[in-house]
Amino acid sequence: MSGAIRLIPSGFSLIDKNWGGIYRGGSYVVLGPRKSGRTLLGLQFALEAAKGSEVCVFFTLMRPKDLMIQAASINFDIQSYMNQNLIIVVRIAPPTDIDDLYNPDDYLVEYLNDIITVVNQYHPTRIIFDELTPFIGFRNLDYLKDAFLHTLETIEEKDITSLFVIGEPATQRAQSIVDIVTNYVTAVIQLKKTDKSEDRYHGGQVVITPNVGHTEGRFTNTYQIVPNKGVTVELAPELRETSDYTFTPINQRRFDQTKIDLPSEPYAFSNIYNYNDFLLILNNQIALYKSTGQTFNLVSFKLDHAAQMKGLVTIQQLQNSVRLSTNKKDKICLIENKVIVLLVRGNAKSVMDLTVSIQNNLPNQDVRYINTVSELISIFNIEVDDKVENAESMMDFIITAENSASENYLPLSKYNS
Repeated sequence: MSGAIRLIPSGFSLIDKNWGGIYRGGSYVVLGPRKSGRTLLGLQFALEAAKGSEVCVFFTLMRPKDLMIQAASINFDIQSYMNQNLIIVVRIAPPTDIDDLYNPDDYLVEYLNDIITVVNQYHPTRIIFDELTPFIGFRNLDYLKDAFLHTLETIEEKDITSLFVIGEPATQRAQSIVDIVTNYVTAVIQLKKTDKSEDRYHGGQVVITPNVGHTEGRFTNTYQIVPNKGVTVELAPELRETSDYTFTPINQRRFDQTKIDLPSEPYAFSNIYNYNDFLLILNNQIALYKSTGQTFNLVSFKLDHAAQMKGLVTIQQLQNSVRLSTNKKDKICLIENKVIVLLVRGNAKSVMDLTVSIQNNLPNQDVRYINTVSELISIFNIEVDDKVENAESMMDFIITAENSASENYLPLSKYNS
């Protein structure tokens, strides 16, 4: 992701009012039953892009004429924007008879790969996929996780803001699939349709729930589908909630990790992962090395407990210094008193540059302070080689290195000398 992360209008007032918009390069899911306003919300998202002269790709299962009629219902002349090449409509036929195939998951993953192909062709700033449900019915949920995460990260690296429309799950297995997808996006917009309405407009309840950033929290409101306006919220006050999420992330942490404090900046990079997600990314990086020879480094920064006891620096401050010193493509994981970094194109120089940058991003730039803290932050670096078997063994090695007589952490002060 290039440049600073910033907020942009979403076209939905509940989000724009309470969150200030959506993140450029963020990923969002609209979840809800049929006729709940999912497609209209996607069209509002596209209209907001077009009004700002941004290129938006709209993947749809609908016939072009039907999509135009839907857009016209919210006073959106989609054809005029299509003529200007600001809206690119890509119609996709849903997969059929895939159960007869030897491996239907391989067939489905090609649809996800096609998203990347279209993105590379049109270079949009936003994409909407309405709807994704037929294309994520994988038998192997681990395969779905890998494929969707690869698609998502490829899109994010290009600073493209994405919105995926997904149907409300009707079975436990469908719920498991939805959990995987919603676990990796920036936020979820859930529409809960109700048959009861206080006036002539139908609607229901909408819940916006952040996974990453949007530190204002979760909001709930009633919504209506109004002609010429689309999905809008009523004037009833929003109800801020802090617990009882509608969807539950599927990954469970292996270690008791230190709570991550959000940085004071208005936006937080999304390259901080929990242990299980970090393992998944690391395994993908190992596979890439074995197939292409592209090397990488796994670097651990350990904070001595004395640093926190003396009030010099906390593990959250060290993590923030690391975050400010890494690129979006690099990945970070916090485990107890260690901040572990995957440098996806690492080498000896990039590791050295990272250590210098971390020192420059410490909370105090007094020379004596930096010298003192550099004695209390230690580094252990591994460059991938043919001996590496998998992510688990690589992580175990770097986590337990401090207990080894031959593999020791070095203080930053000595590593840089």
